[in-house]
Amino acid sequence: MTEQTVVLESTLTCPECGHIETETMPTDSCQWFYECKSCKKVLKPKDGDCCVYCSYGTVPCPPIQKGDDCCG
Repeated sequence: MTEQTVVLESTLTCPECGHIETETMPTDSCQWFYECKSCKKVLKPKDGDCCVYCSYGTVPCPPIQKGDDCCG
């Protein structure tokens, strides 16, 4: 069995103003809040998503990439 490569960078897009920012995701915790660097809106996960990266990012969080529960 091969080890799956986990991508640690995700590009978040603010649903309020459309600002795009690439961030490094934490590997040891979930990020439930993210403040947009442009409009300062605090983003929270959408219903059914575990974190802001799964809701607004181009790449889901590391646990989801590995097939685990988020922060489980």
